[in-house]
Amino acid sequence: MTTTPLLRLDGLTKSFGKVTVARDLTLSVGPGEALGIVGPNGAGKSSLFAMISGDLRPDGGTVWLDGREITRVPPHVRTRAGIGRTHQVPRPFEHLTVFENVLVCGHQGAALKGRRAWGHAMEVLDRTGLASLANIPAGRLTLLQRKRLEVARAMGTRPRLLLLDEVAGGLTEPEVLELVGVVRRLHADGLGIVWIEHVVHALVKTVGRMVCLAGGAVVADDAPLRVLADAKVRELYLGVMTEEDAS
Repeated sequence: MTTTPLLRLDGLTKSFGKVTVARDLTLSVGPGEALGIVGPNGAGKSSLFAMISGDLRPDGGTVWLDGREITRVPPHVRTRAGIGRTHQVPRPFEHLTVFENVLVCGHQGAALKGRRAWGHAMEVLDRTGLASLANIPAGRLTLLQRKRLEVARAMGTRPRLLLLDEVAGGLTEPEVLELVGVVRRLHADGLGIVWIEHVVHALVKTVGRMVCLAGGAVVADDAPLRVLADAKVRELYLGVMTEEDAS
């Protein structure tokens, strides 16, 4: 029996003038799958997330969530349908506490109210390692804590598919490992994940499948180590990928 993909992209195209960020891009993510996406700057990775979340409409092609076409569905409806996302630069409500940040996301993104909203917010903080910081204003957090909060805010919307946009960027190696632990625990609970990341070894430790994008098209799609060993991928990353990343 064929399983319906949690996410399916069919023939997406998108250009900004002469710059093409999606070129007949077709991709699927299964329920509970963790997919990593790599590629050089300008490969179309962030534009891809914007088309999945609804912030950017493709020129052609379709986006499907759990068998339902959502190509023209607005972002807030996609959020309530089960798509949560983070951003490269964390965007918390700095004057609100950590708990209030997640509570707002549960209320607005998942339509939770009252005790259900409070209970869900505390559960998310526990799962992301932020419970001890619940009453701290978000503006006082360290970069790692803000990254964790970015993940927690996305989880506050109760997603089935979590889009992670370079959440490891700017962190030290021990901090990256802490964040990897958080993402792996979320995935172990059955959450579908698509993770764009330049810290490639973080993906290798987390995802079961990796895609390399370049020029808005898929260059490689396979197990992470096979993708990183691909000659075209290594050429694209020449001078960027370290030996540690590749191994």
